[in-house]
Amino acid sequence: MNLRQLTLFSLFVICSCSVFAQQDTTYWTSGGFVALTFSQVNLSDSWSAGGSENTAINGATAVFADYKKARHTWENSLDMGYGLIKQGKGADFVKSDDKLNFVTKYGYRIKSEEGSNWFFSALLDFRTQFDEGYVQTDDGRDSLISNFMVPGYLTVGLGIDYKPNKKISFNYTPVTGKFTFVNNQALADKGAYGVDPGEKVRAELGSYFRVKYKDEVIQNVNLESRLELFSNYIEDFGVIDVNWQTTIVMKINKVLSANLFTHLLYDKDIKTETDEGVEEARVQFKNVFGAGLAYNFGAQKD
Repeated sequence: MNLRQLTLFSLFVICSCSVFAQQDTTYWTSGGFVALTFSQVNLSDSWSAGGSENTAINGATAVFADYKKARHTWENSLDMGYGLIKQGKGADFVKSDDKLNFVTKYGYRIKSEEGSNWFFSALLDFRTQFDEGYVQTDDGRDSLISNFMVPGYLTVGLGIDYKPNKKISFNYTPVTGKFTFVNNQALADKGAYGVDPGEKVRAELGSYFRVKYKDEVIQNVNLESRLELFSNYIEDFGVIDVNWQTTIVMKINKVLSANLFTHLLYDKDIKTETDEGVEEARVQFKNVFGAGLAYNFGAQKD
């Protein structure tokens, strides 16, 4: 583990334990969880059955701070994940998980009655990663493909919110700006992540739909799922970008838990090379499972 990776992981843990950890007040509710998992396989030189040594460490956190007063609501959430793995003797640590996602949403109840479920809303969603990511080229070299703000995504929009109960909400923003950032000139020159070659920012205007569900589905098993759909009004209207993230936290006891995170992504502007050598947009999928130490703090959402 090099100094940059150690520093990033330390900052990740510190931020996870401190952000949004203020005491609840009359109008604010906050809380979340922090989880840390570690695994290691060591083999002696005489181990005849074969295998490969590896060491893996992963951290994950989800925190929130929500405000509610009269007809006003303000929801804030921060999801972070960072993992490192070393495969084989003498190998370096490389990242196995890396995400940073901040969402803030303001709502104003359309009707003054307390039981009304419809809100005018304003949404800001920011996504990127912490660290450098590489892919191995055909000649065996490591080629940089990601870093902080490479890419970065910012989505802002105005629309309406429907909350039939505390478990699920539907958000539709017919006027939505989606911005893609590639803060690396070499990748920007190649037109990576859909930016025009040489440009570091791509702006899109479109329609955005978001469904969020959160519940304790059975005792000590909490599920949160967020599905986001976006379609560009100007280019390829009707072609839908999909971002679907699901987190399941299974509490074993006060300090131990198992966590599963899945992420399905389809973006027409993110193209990868097929076995036939053709670059095309494809469905991407990632899942991260871990069991280890966990700490819950503050209030827990209903």
